[in-house]
Amino acid sequence: MATSPPHTSYPSVPPGGATAGAPTAGPLRHAHWWQRTWVRYGALTTLLAISGLVILALVREETGTEGFLVGLGLATLPVPLLIAAFRWLDRVEPGPWRNLLFCFAWGACAAALIAIVANSFATRWIATATADPSSADTLGATVIAPVVEEIAKAAAVLLVFLFRRRDFTGILDGVVVAGVTATGFAFTENILYLGTAFGTDQLTGGTGIASVTAATFFVRIIMSPFAHPLFTVLTGIGFGISALAADRQHVGRVAFPLSGLLLAMGMHAMWNGSSAFGEYGFFAVYAAFMVPIFGLLTWLVIWTRQRELRTVRAELPAYAVAGWLSPVEPYALGSMRARRIARQYARRHAGRAAAREVARYEAYATSLAFLRHRGRRGRAGADFVVRERELLDELWRRRETARPALDYAARVTAPPVPVVAPPWPVYGAYGYGYPATPTPYPAYPAYNPYRS
Repeated sequence: MATSPPHTSYPSVPPGGATAGAPTAGPLRHAHWWQRTWVRYGALTTLLAISGLVILALVREETGTEGFLVGLGLATLPVPLLIAAFRWLDRVEPGPWRNLLFCFAWGACAAALIAIVANSFATRWIATATADPSSADTLGATVIAPVVEEIAKAAAVLLVFLFRRRDFTGILDGVVVAGVTATGFAFTENILYLGTAFGTDQLTGGTGIASVTAATFFVRIIMSPFAHPLFTVLTGIGFGISALAADRQHVGRVAFPLSGLLLAMGMHAMWNGSSAFGEYGFFAVYAAFMVPIFGLLTWLVIWTRQRELRTVRAELPAYAVAGWLSPVEPYALGSMRARRIARQYARRHAGRAAAREVARYEAYATSLAFLRHRGRRGRAGADFVVRERELLDELWRRRETARPALDYAARVTAPPVPVVAPPWPVYGAYGYGYPATPTPYPAYPAYNPYRS
């Protein structure tokens, strides 16, 4: 086994030349103080912390301490399930946890605060201007709230798209970022609604299934925990398509996110206005629109994930030829089942630390495949060569732990090679040179051309 990495990668530059798809990097410049990483992180953390404290005070003032605690407990129930679902979608190329933490915090604190302040101000202004508080509430819920809330949530997607561009490479990244942001927003909104419902029950004496709290819990937590994520995911898909577009497609890179945002606003408005469609308007909108669109988007993200796995299988063989990967790794890394088996094998034989190293190896290899795919399509950044070498070095450092696990996973998941009997009769023990018993099946897929 080689003890040092290959001298060069394949390809060492993006196909088409070092400047394919991106301008040549200019001379290094010193960053201004506001461009320093610690300044940005500090400012962002301070903003979210202040937003969190203000939103906490506002919600507690609205619901009371007891109502706040009840709302907090009930609103927490769907959060782990939604986060787990989005994390599952992100298994092909898992994004950093800090991105998801930022998105959830933005949705729960900053976006919720913007929505509460803007919605309240707009509703009061409309009520004062029209002298009709009832119409103002309806207009605020069906027009103002969808616009304000979707823009507030889209801001988190935009920030990740602009400042964590390396982690935002396609549709699935947009879905995950948008979904987690909306989950945080819905969490705070549910605390407010459930806490207010509990306070109403305390005043009216409502208890049990007939209580306002039970009805609110059923509608918001049981029937539609995915409502806000579903709206904002449309914005995330728009940003994901923009990430896949070539840099020269300036109109498309702006139009796709805006189109997704408009769709999110429209769907949100229809959902909020469902009560205006009659007694059963909510259930009609839920059955006719929400469930089918949820199913369609679920199919889309699963199809996208399978497409990303095909990209991994298509791009990584080039690095196997150059000696960076073993011959079977492109096949194993292109299968979610093989990846899982590799992590389980590493955990069983070398412990949890080894399983984490295998998971990191899988993530780095996937990022490498996507990087090469962008390079071949002329969308590589100016740092293509540097980023490629970073990823290859990360893989090389973990090869001793990851390769045995991936080798085992490839053997376990390899499809059987069919044996076709010859169309002519075989005479004797070795008729015409063919053995009487078939040759044992190879350990890896027959179609893998890089078997050593």
